[in-house]
Amino acid sequence: MSALARLTVGLVFLFAAVAATAQPPGPRAGTGGPVERRPGLTQERIDELAHKHDGFYGALAPQNLKKSRPKAPFDLTGVWFIDLRHAFADFMFGPPYPEFNEAGQTAMREAAEARKAGKPYRDSIGQCYPAGMPMIMTRVWPIAMVQEPTVVYMMFGFTNSLRIIYLDGRKFTDPDIAIPTYNGESIGHWEGKALVIHTKYFETNQHWIDQGIPVSDQFEMTERVTLLDKGMTLQIEYTMTDPKNWKGEWKSTKRWMREDYSDVPEVECLPNLNENLPSTEKGHAAVEAREKAKESPPAAPSAPAPK
Repeated sequence: MSALARLTVGLVFLFAAVAATAQPPGPRAGTGGPVERRPGLTQERIDELAHKHDGFYGALAPQNLKKSRPKAPFDLTGVWFIDLRHAFADFMFGPPYPEFNEAGQTAMREAAEARKAGKPYRDSIGQCYPAGMPMIMTRVWPIAMVQEPTVVYMMFGFTNSLRIIYLDGRKFTDPDIAIPTYNGESIGHWEGKALVIHTKYFETNQHWIDQGIPVSDQFEMTERVTLLDKGMTLQIEYTMTDPKNWKGEWKSTKRWMREDYSDVPEVECLPNLNENLPSTEKGHAAVEAREKAKESPPAAPSAPAPK
């Protein structure tokens, strides 16, 4: 082949390649539509999606963890279980109760009526709503805690709910941009041999204490955390306020036992399975329906059709 012929063939292949790259994208396999060419994320968008703080390090940033701080009086790291050895009802935060306003009084009255009728009341947890603070702390499941100089993470065996307590000296989020959550925003500091935690910004939707006592957007709590019995017992003294729902302070003290031979497994809450539990509203209704069906007399056999 002459040099001219080789040059001609090369140009043909070159133009073919250029034409191919200039074609619009072909259909994506399995969709029949064109391939979507989305631009990459900008740094501003990445910062937004990553919830980047304005001017301070995250709790697990090496720069934050390495800062010089006084040594913590104790370490909560471990697995804990609510102490119900005295009575199972100790998972509740009352009695004693504060003086409730109208919503709380109504809840107490309706809960008593439901209990007398053997029916569940405000069983949002059974419908897979988060238990929320403080009830998540006393579910009959283990709690795994991991303490760092800047933060305490609590992972609950009940639905694997997560609670974060910041110890790095940060301030509360501006209330104008704070996002309410069921476990709230918690900031702690050390007072002598106690960890004092202040929590606020709670989600109020389907969020109850004990037998359906509601919480409002003014609900706040303070916890005084100490370790007893050479670190084998965790004690928390609760002081809860909610001017919309009760007068003054609601106080309660709870204890947990260290469980060194336990772990927190993965747990999911599935509404379609919970509906079969007699303790939930739908499960209770299904049990009642089955009982009524048993009590109903069998239907009389139908007469034979005339020939």
